Amino acid sequence: MFNLLMILSLSILTASILLNIFRVVRGPSNADRVQALDSVGINLIAGIAIFSVFLDTHAFFELILLIGILSFIGTIAFARFIERGVVIERKR
Repeated sequence: MFNLLMILSLSILTASILLNIFRVVRGPSNADRVQALDSVGINLIAGIAIFSVFLDTHAFFELILLIGILSFIGTIAFARFIERGVVIERKR
């Protein structure tokens, strides 16, 4: 029963990731695309955590932290690009 619940939750998360990727590609605005990309990162973290519980291992915790950090940095970079047009400002 527990394994069935884990597989079901991973299937739902996979569907959610696919729908979010569709929103990244066909989003009506750039802000929607950034939000969908952030949601993909959150769903990946949740999926890896569920997969880690399913396999009963602690080996994926570093991967979860890495994806979380990269997702955060990517969201900040995209938001800055939308707001200012550049990610890194240079002094002239």
